[in-house]
Amino acid sequence: MTSYSKKNNILVTGGSGRFGKILKKKNYKNFIYPSKNQLDITKISSIEKYVKKIKPGKIIHLAGLSRPLEIHDKKSEKSILLNIIGTSNLAIICKKYKIKLIFFSTNYVYPGVKGMYKETDPLLPASNYAWSKLGAEAAVHMIKNSLILRVCMTEKPFLHKYALSDVYLNFIFQEKIANILPIIIKRKGVINVGGPAQTVYNFAKKSNPNVKKILAKNVTKVQYKKNMSMSINKLLSILKKNKKLLIN
Repeated sequence: MTSYSKKNNILVTGGSGRFGKILKKKNYKNFIYPSKNQLDITKISSIEKYVKKIKPGKIIHLAGLSRPLEIHDKKSEKSILLNIIGTSNLAIICKKYKIKLIFFSTNYVYPGVKGMYKETDPLLPASNYAWSKLGAEAAVHMIKNSLILRVCMTEKPFLHKYALSDVYLNFIFQEKIANILPIIIKRKGVINVGGPAQTVYNFAKKSNPNVKKILAKNVTKVQYKKNMSMSINKLLSILKKNKKLLIN
């Protein structure tokens, strides 16, 4: 393996996931994607062994349990292990070796009532998935050299036959997040990451003209809050000349 300096080396967990695969295609210099066998986030010893070998300056943490959302109810112990304990393990190692930790959280940590939530607004998850992400955030917050990205992203084109016409989100395609990631990982704190606030249906029909409307009350597997939109003003101020990247 090519030798990198600690400062420039960026370790990415979850490289085999949906977003990880998109990120790999960008071929960003010094981004390293260990397999699950090389780095197991549920074992501190595994993380420490790999970190000593690679000597990263940053870790972008994508690995974890996400879909289907109902799995966080059916197998909550798995959700706790991967999302909360796994992230906490990384946080411990990052603290020990002075590595910056960038964590991909979710917009679902917000209450989802009034919408346009700022990074400093109170949080109140409405699902086990969101609770698992907030639990992970708690560990990341305890490291000063960290960044939490509350992300609202999806695949392109919109994959589903139906889209919610009464639920507001900040959906943005994964490719666009991958494009702006090198810019925003330089920051610390918390940043809402997504596109303009709009209904899921209005977002979806731009890439999938055949998508049909559905109301949140008619979705039985998941209970959606009506307005989970975030303010992305902080993100826009960071991007400045690159704001067009967020327009869907």
